[in-house]
Amino acid sequence: MAINKIQFYIQVHLTYARRWHLAGILPIHRRDRVTPRIDGVPLTDLIDRFELDAGMHPAGGAYGGLIPAHARTLRMDDHFHGRSTMATGSKTPVLVCDCGEWGCWPLLAEITVTDDLVIWDCSEQPRRARDYSAFGPFRFDRNQYDDALRDLTRPISSDIA
Repeated sequence: MAINKIQFYIQVHLTYARRWHLAGILPIHRRDRVTPRIDGVPLTDLIDRFELDAGMHPAGGAYGGLIPAHARTLRMDDHFHGRSTMATGSKTPVLVCDCGEWGCWPLLAEITVTDDLVIWDCSEQPRRARDYSAFGPFRFDRNQYDDALRDLTRPISSDIA
């Protein structure tokens, strides 16, 4: 049984509303995205390759990282331990639509946590009847997984006021 390595990559996105810019005001909004990396490869790339190789349509470029700001009560450590307020039944969104909306085009996985392992299995795209049985399972050492989550939940310092 192979053990995968996980990292949670934070992409910082700064945006502003055009209507405010035209009025001479520049409010900047952070819309950070959290994208898991498995064995150094972004999960977005892994699922794109899987769907394209399987001949699924649409495929490629449909998924993006999670935007925690879209779920005000979301705690990333709870979320990636399968105890999310955003869960759909027994499954947890591990990616969302590239547009950022959680319910638009999510990639769901069942997250099982034991003393030694965290397993992502039974992936599903709830908007289409597709077979993801060959995608995963991904198995992570529990200690390494929890370390990666701690890195994710540390405050980010920034020079932007």
